Amino acid sequence: MTSETREAFGRVGIWSSALHGSRADDAGKGAIAEAVAELEELGYGTLWIGGSPSPDDAAAVVAATRTVTVATGILSIWDHTAEEVAARIAAIDAGGRGRFVLGLGVSHGPMVPQYAKPYSAMVAYLDALDSATPPVDSARRVLAALGPKMLKLATGRALGAHPYLVTTEHTAEAREALGPDALLAPELSVVLDTDLDRARSTARNMLGMYLRLPNYTDNLLRLGFAQSDFEGGGSVRLLDALFALGSAERVRARTREYLDAGADHVALQVLTADKGGAGLPRAQWRELAGVFADEL
Repeated sequence: MTSETREAFGRVGIWSSALHGSRADDAGKGAIAEAVAELEELGYGTLWIGGSPSPDDAAAVVAATRTVTVATGILSIWDHTAEEVAARIAAIDAGGRGRFVLGLGVSHGPMVPQYAKPYSAMVAYLDALDSATPPVDSARRVLAALGPKMLKLATGRALGAHPYLVTTEHTAEAREALGPDALLAPELSVVLDTDLDRARSTARNMLGMYLRLPNYTDNLLRLGFAQSDFEGGGSVRLLDALFALGSAERVRARTREYLDAGADHVALQVLTADKGGAGLPRAQWRELAGVFADEL
């Protein structure tokens, strides 16, 4: 990965599952367009469209912005064929296509009826992207890699890895597995609330669903957590390892821990107590932009 590529991603980005225009009415589409335009003006390096977005979701965010990198975080390989994805990327305006990055993942068995042999399925999907007309170059894609095999694949067949729901220890291990040149861009969930009991409650509201998915719990067990840490929506030890909780300055310090552990870029997902934390928290995005001014 070149220094130009690292600069294009920036050190800090925003990850949001609310940037799905395909799931919104006209008013919602307008709100998303306004929000991503403001995020670009605030200086964030990359906007990650979370929660299994479609190619059309990505195209809409690219169209609503001018210079910021836009990435899917992540597009499920079970939801869209490689040929469909390649064709939709090719249809994005040429001026925006160069700043789009295709984040891919294998999702989770409990969520995908046809889930089988995820590693082999990802290899086949990447092969199909390579042979599509036009192809999706490996330098324009990242993988949602957690374990050693997928991290290795992310090094050889993609720009790098976009791990979700990981600790700084995982980031250090991922950097070692990826080597020095691949992109490492973990997601970090954030609760801007200095009442830590309340912040942890907000975090548990989000975490509970993920603790039912073996890909995440197996990874956390590999990192030294125990089954008891998954009870009640997550132990304090688990929450404090996975989230940035507290003031904006605390979020900045936690982000620095991931960067120091080997991340090139950290994608911040802001959670709020309302709407399950899945809205457009524009006030919080502005607050964070203020403390990250010298990182953006």
